[in-house]
Amino acid sequence: MITGIGVDIVELKRMKEVIERNPKFITRVLTDKELETFNQLGDKRKVEFLGGRFACKEAFSKAYGTGIGKVKLTDIEVLNEKNGKPFVSKSPFEGNVHVSISHTDSMAIAQIVLEK
Repeated sequence: MITGIGVDIVELKRMKEVIERNPKFITRVLTDKELETFNQLGDKRKVEFLGGRFACKEAFSKAYGTGIGKVKLTDIEVLNEKNGKPFVSKSPFEGNVHVSISHTDSMAIAQIVLEK
């Protein structure tokens, strides 16, 4: 049974500006495992990766019904399977978490579905 659906979209230009202005933002969003992947990427891909992960975590908080604040961004971890498919490896939700992330040159979007 689906218990929550959330979606979020991020402007990558804005994400790039945030990273340049406040590099600590990266560690406020990403877990240690996510940061390992982030650090292996080129500059353009880093912005896409961070934007996508941020969108996932915002979408999760909407689906979970709490918003960010009651759930920290680092309470949610989104990794990738070997084939590239994203999955939520850590969250406060007890059940199945389905995730989809997509990018264009200017936007990153994520959708989360919570299922019990």
